[in-house]
Amino acid sequence: MNEPKNDAPRRYIVDGAGQRVLVGLTISETIEFEALDKPDARPGAADLLGEAARVRQARHGERWVELYVKHERAWSDWMAQTRAKPEKAPLLN
Repeated sequence: MNEPKNDAPRRYIVDGAGQRVLVGLTISETIEFEALDKPDARPGAADLLGEAARVRQARHGERWVELYVKHERAWSDWMAQTRAKPEKAPLLN
């Protein structure tokens, strides 16, 4: 995982239920991603004791990557579709 950058825009849209979600993710996946994206949830962010803690942190990292890849693919597809349409996209930050 990369360190967060203040200049990197979040890629949120409003879904069909009126909820603010990351492109390509459900509301529950968005909530999960945001929780995993917090610095204290990242592997190596704190001193961990015991094998169970290391395994749990590794799983968090894997899940973060899984959700990020799902979002990134959907974002790329969404951007390609948006470029094909000249109208303004409903992106929120």
